[in-house]
Amino acid sequence: MSGLILHHYDFSNFAEKARLMLGFKKLAWRGVEIPPIAPKPDLAPLTGGYRRTPVLQDGADVWCDTNLIARELERRVPQPSLFPPGTVGAAEIIVRWAEQQFMRPMALFVSGINADHMPAGLHEDRAKLHGLPVPSVDAVRAAGARNRLLVRPQLAWLADMLKDGRPYLLGDAPCIADFAAYHVVWFLRGRKIDCSTELDPYPKLIAWRDRMAAIGHGTRTDIAGGVALAEARAASPARPLPSDPQEGDPRPGDLARVRASDNAKDWIGGVVSFIDANEVALLRNDPVVGEVTVHFPRLGYDWRKVSASS
Repeated sequence: MSGLILHHYDFSNFAEKARLMLGFKKLAWRGVEIPPIAPKPDLAPLTGGYRRTPVLQDGADVWCDTNLIARELERRVPQPSLFPPGTVGAAEIIVRWAEQQFMRPMALFVSGINADHMPAGLHEDRAKLHGLPVPSVDAVRAAGARNRLLVRPQLAWLADMLKDGRPYLLGDAPCIADFAAYHVVWFLRGRKIDCSTELDPYPKLIAWRDRMAAIGHGTRTDIAGGVALAEARAASPARPLPSDPQEGDPRPGDLARVRASDNAKDWIGGVVSFIDANEVALLRNDPVVGEVTVHFPRLGYDWRKVSASS
């Protein structure tokens, strides 16, 4: 497992989810600190332009999105399980709610409270990523005040799940739902101005947060980005598993492009090397690192088959 490299930055909440999953699996891993805003010169050669955080690397294979990273870690280290029996359906629904409905107002709330303390250029970078106009600092503050009122009822939902005294959201052991909800709650104290007093009405929610934090990050060793690029250049992509394309899917060997299906603008193109109901993997050739395979989840991502002439 010493080959695992996480490209991340410390105040990224999605990176915190990945770090905690690595700790849950009791893994040793290496970390490359990447910039929170573009350009990301030590990441782009590996991903073909995908710039969200985090990205997991092993040699010449990279996995984008924490939901696919979770599946890859589970494949490598099945126990303890992120997907214990009896939790999967409910857990995946909680994941989608937490990361698509809960995270956005939480980010706007905490960023608004911390509008004067965010890294230079961050507001502009996120607006560009989502194809939106650059907001003024006053607009960021106002959005924070509005979104506090959207965060509070959702915190109450989480607290209600724990009201009966269960230690984790779906039972006696943590599952992927806990990791997805935790990193959103972690965001409350992940900035200069601590917003975690929002949890004060919910002591059982605070106790759950602290149990999740106690899982830790495993064994982390920091390395330079150039080391990760050199390892990709010296390796070859792992042999793909047998594909299981669905009706209308591109087949292995087809040219395709993929991007996040929200309002992200950046397409990543390559040759399909693997595809099934959960994943699309594209083989790419980059002048810096040579051949790499970039793995994307299906859910939450948009793909297009492309012709050789496009």
